[in-house]
Amino acid sequence: MQLQSLNDVLVHELQDLHSAEEQLIEALPKMAGAAANDKLRMAFEEHLGETRQHLERIEDVCSQIGISPSGERCKGMEGLIREGDDIVSAAGDPAAKDAALIAAAQRVEHYEIAAYGTARTLAGELGFGDAKDLLDQTLDEESNADSLLTKIATGGMLKSGVNEAATR
Repeated sequence: MQLQSLNDVLVHELQDLHSAEEQLIEALPKMAGAAANDKLRMAFEEHLGETRQHLERIEDVCSQIGISPSGERCKGMEGLIREGDDIVSAAGDPAAKDAALIAAAQRVEHYEIAAYGTARTLAGELGFGDAKDLLDQTLDEESNADSLLTKIATGGMLKSGVNEAATR
């Protein structure tokens, strides 16, 4: 990998995100299948659809700026998914397992939020306005997914969530 310019960094970030989203598309059905809480399962299933759109957007961005979306495998996402797989295969109380699934999923969302934020900023700095807008749209959706996971964990106002159920 050569990082001689901001453009090189943007290319690296986009290719890394492309790999990350591909890996997540494979992992989310397993996480949904392991969730005992219906809201959590549905959140994983809905995010799978969004993740497919995120992958398409990255491909659109790469096409706009004239690069291939393919690159090295994203090792960060690979590690996060490996940790999630450990939770998926774990035995124990379903509510406690759901709490652990939420924690793993939020680690993924935070990773993506950081990466999309960087890519969006670089695209803006390099004058790729349309690409910046697409990346910003995905960044918003990743932030919303993170917020939804928090709401499922805590239950929101006047409701018990996964975390409370796991303490019983």
